[in-house]
Parts: sequence; C-alpha cells; structure tokens
Amino acid sequence: MSDTRVKSIVIVGGGTSGWMSASALAKVLGPTYSITLVESEEIGTVGVGEATIPMIKLFNQALELDEADFIRNTKGSFKLGIEFVNWGQVGDSYIHGFGKIGQDLGTVAFHHYWLKARQLGKAGHMDDYSICTAAGRANKFMPALRDRPNSPLADLGYAYHFDAGLYAKYLRAYSEKRGVKRIEGKVKTVHQRPEDGFISAIELESGQQIAGDLFVDCTGFRGLLIEQTLKAGYEDWTHWLPANRAAALQCETAGPLTPYTRSTAQEAGWQWRIPLQHRVGNGYVFSSEHISEDEACAKLLTRLEGKPLMDPKILRFTTGMRKKFWDKNVVAVGLSSGFMEPLESTSIHLIQSAIARLTAFFPHAGFDATDIAEFNRHSADEFISIRDFLIAHYHATERTDTPFWNHVRTMDVPESLKRKMDLFRSNGRIFRQNDELFAEPSWIQVMIGQRWMPSGYHALVDAIPAEEAVRHVDAVRGVIANCVQAMPTHEEFVARHCAAPMAA
Repeated sequence: MSDTRVKSIVIVGGGTSGWMSASALAKVLGPTYSITLVESEEIGTVGVGEATIPMIKLFNQALELDEADFIRNTKGSFKLGIEFVNWGQVGDSYIHGFGKIGQDLGTVAFHHYWLKARQLGKAGHMDDYSICTAAGRANKFMPALRDRPNSPLADLGYAYHFDAGLYAKYLRAYSEKRGVKRIEGKVKTVHQRPEDGFISAIELESGQQIAGDLFVDCTGFRGLLIEQTLKAGYEDWTHWLPANRAAALQCETAGPLTPYTRSTAQEAGWQWRIPLQHRVGNGYVFSSEHISEDEACAKLLTRLEGKPLMDPKILRFTTGMRKKFWDKNVVAVGLSSGFMEPLESTSIHLIQSAIARLTAFFPHAGFDATDIAEFNRHSADEFISIRDFLIAHYHATERTDTPFWNHVRTMDVPESLKRKMDLFRSNGRIFRQNDELFAEPSWIQVMIGQRWMPSGYHALVDAIPAEEAVRHVDAVRGVIANCVQAMPTHEEFVARHCAAPMAA
C-alpha cells in the first residue's frame, strides 16, 4: 500500500497561535512527522490574549504541563470568571462565573427557583449562588475538591491569566524539545502548484525555500496564506459588533491580585483589566465611529490603577470570520481565521479549538474535500455562536447615555440570537444548540446581570410550596458562603504554590 500521510507540516507565524499549534501537533503526531515553524522577530505579535476560559486546562493537560510550573513561568494568576461593570446600567456589577449556578431541585434548574424567590422579594444577588462568583467577590481561590462531590467546592471551575509572550516562549521550548524546527525569517513569496493552486512552498527573504504538505497560517490579521494568497474571503460583522479598535497597555499593580478579569463598559466600548503577578494588562476596546484613537488613549490613561509601563498601543481590527478556515492545504489558526473581540476571553480558546478540530480532521495527502467542508462548517458554527453571545452583552442593556449605547441597544440582531433572548425573556429558558461554547449558566448570568429579567419561570417550580422553594434558595446561598469563608485568598494560594521569581 502507498503511504498517503501528510508528512511535512509548515506553521507560518509564531506567537500564541503558532506555538500552541506546534506544541499540540508535536505531541499528537510524534517524531515521525516533520514540523517546521517560521517566524520573524521583526514582525512581532498582537499579544493581547492574556485571559482564558476553563478549556485551556484541557489543552495544558493534553500536553502534560505541570500547572504550577506553567503559572510560574508565565507570571500567571487564576481566573474564576469575568466581572462586568456598567453594562446593564451605569453602577451595575455582576460576575459571569465559571461552573454551575446553585443546586438543581429535581428536574428543574436552580435559577428558576431563584426567579420565583426574587418575585417574592426573598432572593439575593445572583452572584451569591455560584461558588465561583462568590469566591471571586471575596478574592478567594482554590482548585476544586473532587473528593467532595456534594459540596460546592467540587464545582470550582477556573482558567488563567498569563503573559501571552511568556506562554509562547514556554511552548516554544516544549515544541523544540519534541523536534519542532524553528526558522527565523520573513516570507517573501508563496509558491503554488499550477495545477490546483495548492501551496507548495514559502520562500524567505534570504532565498531559502521551505516546502510542505500542510501549511498552518498563524500570520495574524494579515492572513498571508489563507487570504493574501488563497483569497478565502471574510465575513464582516461590524454592523453587530461595531468596536473596531483597541488601545492596549500594561501598568503596575496597585491592588489585590483578583481572581477574575474585569470588563468595564465605557462611553464607546469597554475596558479590560487582567491581573498578572507582576503587572496588570489594560485595554480600551472602542468604536472609532464614536470616539477618536487619541481620545480613547487619553481616557484609558486616566483610568489605570497604577503607573503605566508603556505608551498605549493601537490595534485595528474588523470583527468577523474567514469564509473558509481551511482552503486547499492551508488551515488558518488564530487571528488569521477571524477576530472576536476579547469580551469573553475567547481568543485563545478559538486557537485551541481550531487545533483540536485539525487533529480530528487530520488529512491524508489527498486532502478530502468532504472533510474540509465539515471542518469549515464546525468552525463557522463556533464563531457564530460566540458572536451571538457577544452581541447579547451589548444589546441587553438599558443604557441611553451615549450614542454608542443607544445604537447597540436598539439595533437589529441576528435571528438566532433574537430567538434565544425572547425564549429567556418569557420563562427563563436557555437551550444550548449543537456544540456551542457557552452553556446555560453563562447565558443566565449575563442576561440577569444586565437586567434582561424573565417575566416568569419554569411551571414545575410551583409543584412545591413557595416556602420550600425559598428555603432551598437560602440554603444554597448559606452553604456557598460558608465554603468561601474557608478558602484561602488568591494571593495566598499563588504565593504558596506557584509564585513567579522576582525580577532582578
């Protein structure tokens, strides 16, 4: 039998997406495959993806990374969720926490009992009923205790904040140890096979040619292979997500090491705060139709908690997705595949899921068109489901104080999102479609946190007496509060288990 394997893989571009791709493929494919990564120190990377969601733990576990060593080397911290400030109305605050909400009773989800208790005037803030949100509010952290299945402490889901540049460096060492070859240089020419347009090789400015069977495009917004060469096309979602700029910088830490990301809605977008052990990452994501770059930078500088460590860096982007994520023998990973603003920290997850999908559909040398079409369908479905969740944050608001918020509050939204929001508005129901990333607890916390309150609740809640439903809700809050009280602070946990070395 002939050997139909794709034997040589060329990753064009480094950064987080390039080295995540290299490390995962080296781990999965082993030493019999040739993996080459080409990058240029001169080009640099975007490097703003410093907050993650819990699926990153699965990626690190698949690589068999030691968590404490990884945190130390990336100067990272732990993340229990995202605090949203000023999104429903100015002055509001809620946390979209990881893990479950409360304790279901019978076949009915907990939040329906909370909704009934709220109608009776006997429910607290939704944050009180999730171990992750309550612990975040108290600046507490610990990993889940899996040996206590009946305790909220078993439900502690978490992710990480880390220095994206250090993460790429960490994975580079991992990859090179497993045989990945790195080549420094800029791509001058992309060579295609005349008979079918497949890419045969890239040529560097030095004249060196690097041939491959499969090419992974990690060239960021440029999309050097997938777009500039293959013309895959791009679907623009600016009419729903009008933010098209970000001013980013780092500042000194001037407060506690909080175990959550913060997103604060501002006059023309929102501002992120990502706490690391050695600094805080900050950025203002904004619409250039509603505020100038200079004004956005000036406002960001006035809203820092500590001394800035750099001048603001402007990033320009168009929210949307590539019309083809995989075309011919090129797979786009990271920003070359599309851009979703980092409101829910999905940037690194989209890298991770693209890599997982590539391994699931890893091709023969013939590159089956049916497999490629299915890969593209799953990729598009994931982008669209995340898009709808991000739009919901903007649309589910009562703010009327600026032209930006009036626009997003009153705009038409995709039919897929409208159906989901209408269903929740009636009786608090959320149904996950296909393999969409954000499950019921995420939608519940965002909708309720932004005052998109259902008019009713699940009819089966009334199958038990109101007093019993209220007692159940109160008991959940009490148990969670006791668990949080017993937890160490986030700073204590990091100092004890994974503190980064102090800079000289």
